Amino acid sequence: MAILFDQFGREIQVEKRPETRQIAVTTIRDRWSNYPSQGLTPERLSAIFKEADGGDVARQAELFEEMEEKDTHLFSELQTRKNAVLGLDYDITPWSESAEDRKIRDFVADCLFSLEPLEESLLDLLDAVGKGYALSEILWGFDGSRAVIERLEWIHAKKAVFYERGADITARSFEVPRILTEAEPVYGEIMPPFKLVYHRYKARSGYDTRAGVLRVCAWMYLFKNYVLKDWVAFAEVFGMPLRLGKYDPLAGRDEKDALLAAVRSLGSDAAGIISKNTEIEFIESAKATGADNLYDALANFCDKQMSKAILGQTATTEGTPGRLGNDDVQDKVRHDLVVSDAEALCRTIRFQIIRPLVGWNFGWDKPLPWFKIFHDQPEDLKTASEVYVNLSKIGFYPSAEHVAEKFKIPMPQKGETILMPPEKAEPPAAVANKTPGTRVIAAKDGATEAEKDAADLIADRLGRESLSLTDEFFLTPLKRLVEKAQSLEELRDSIVDLYGEMDPAELGTVIAQAMMIADMSGRYEAANGN
Repeated sequence: MAILFDQFGREIQVEKRPETRQIAVTTIRDRWSNYPSQGLTPERLSAIFKEADGGDVARQAELFEEMEEKDTHLFSELQTRKNAVLGLDYDITPWSESAEDRKIRDFVADCLFSLEPLEESLLDLLDAVGKGYALSEILWGFDGSRAVIERLEWIHAKKAVFYERGADITARSFEVPRILTEAEPVYGEIMPPFKLVYHRYKARSGYDTRAGVLRVCAWMYLFKNYVLKDWVAFAEVFGMPLRLGKYDPLAGRDEKDALLAAVRSLGSDAAGIISKNTEIEFIESAKATGADNLYDALANFCDKQMSKAILGQTATTEGTPGRLGNDDVQDKVRHDLVVSDAEALCRTIRFQIIRPLVGWNFGWDKPLPWFKIFHDQPEDLKTASEVYVNLSKIGFYPSAEHVAEKFKIPMPQKGETILMPPEKAEPPAAVANKTPGTRVIAAKDGATEAEKDAADLIADRLGRESLSLTDEFFLTPLKRLVEKAQSLEELRDSIVDLYGEMDPAELGTVIAQAMMIADMSGRYEAANGN
């Protein structure tokens, strides 16, 4: 019998039937949190991370959850990162085109696509981007003799522990999660084979509990909270004028208390009563000298650092005023991150979900179909069309069938109406100026022989007859100079010397004849009213 290994590289013994009971049952206690972000300081944050490094990830998982709830920028960026993958098309393809492999593919597709909705389960697994890992429990059932997946149940990240009892601790203890259950609420228990879906976010080498982007963003989140608290305190003082009450030196205690109460009430009620012997003065607060901009700059700095960690770039969320959306038309998530997330998700689904489906129903030695997420960027058809235009200009003409396939445009069928480019309209000015006895000279480019006038015909003939002379007197000597020259300076001097040696008599004769013919042609047209 073949030896099987789970997603953690451990050798496993698979039962004949999958475990159908739910193990990681959600309890009422799971709804409550210790809210570790309250009163968070650098010392407390370091202590939370040290606990997670020791295998107790509960407070770290709760902190990451609160960070998403409290920071709108962080929440938005994480949603953008996840939705960049969820928005892609996906499919299941067979291992080969054989009848058996296609049968396996169809069964797996029916089973997975019947999960309502599958996108929510994929979103649960993409939670690993922030936390470093994500957990789901496969709830198995049976459809006749077939083992099927009824649903994927999300497991909170805090229900995992990465340690064992003291006598059982090994190096692998910090890599294999144990799930806290009612039976094992402290040390947790190992899930049966192919019961737990464990999705990793492998952003860097190291333990999964330290790999999530929220671990990187936690420090920026902490510093940003300090900035926001100071900013709000500054706004309270900066936006409120100072209310200064003045009392007479002979005023008694009752008058002073009444004045103080009136000054305080003006902060919220903007109303109060005082005696005639007292006075209240409003002093405008001093104009800030960039202090408010400092808080804004610090908060934006923290946001940009978190955007770099999550999206791989910064110019994605906040656009420049006056521009369409962002500074440049670019993807919100760097494409290589989308590819990495999509490929990691495909591996998890194929080896942790599709594998047991095929194994229990068709045999563990059967090849697995592929779960594919199509993450290739769409080709810029405008740029491609410009390439074809430039190729045609140098004499390279692709076939119509190739162009139709390239741009996904079907070839026209018999009887179909074919779109043609509109004919060039005659310029309005030319039409308006047209009078009897005159005619508009057709554009030289694209004009037919019938449309060409005498001047065009003379120019064409002059070009043909002077071509050999131009080659003999200009191009051929110039080519010889270029071949012999050792430097640009030598070529320049040789061209100057060549100019003095040229005898343009024959070329001048052709030009003189052309000018004479043009003069005679013009006289003829003028005499005939053209």
